[in-house]
Amino acid sequence: MKFEINTIGMIVSPYKTKEECPIQGIVVPKGKGRVEIFPEYEEALETIETFSHIILLYIFDRAGEIKLSRPTFLDDSSHGVFASRHPCRPNGIGISIVKLERRTKNILEVSEVDVLDNTPLIDIKPYIPRFDYRAEANNGWVETKDLREKPKNRE
Repeated sequence: MKFEINTIGMIVSPYKTKEECPIQGIVVPKGKGRVEIFPEYEEALETIETFSHIILLYIFDRAGEIKLSRPTFLDDSSHGVFASRHPCRPNGIGISIVKLERRTKNILEVSEVDVLDNTPLIDIKPYIPRFDYRAEANNGWVETKDLREKPKNRE
């Protein structure tokens, strides 16, 4: 089965290369960016400013070679791509939670951004702790990893 997904906007960030981009946005809380929604989708942003955080779904358009198991940005050991957030995945869909600082028409100013500049955006969802937070969730193999340290063999 095939699906067609349309770009609804672009994510603008200060990160031009993969090496500059933080592993997760929470590591650089002051990392600023913009989400520029195409004008025809502006109405879909109605009341989004009532949320403190939003979930961005986007395309890893510069990801590289797809490997189903590989070292990750946090570990030199291999992990299945579905057990990681590595960008080189079969469908190349990324997800990030960012802090929504302000909305001006179809422009969302955000912080905690961890996305390359000019990344195609495919959807936005509100982050709702009441629904999205799970107190019993664990961190799997990531539990002992330091987000500020990048492994030597980073792919």
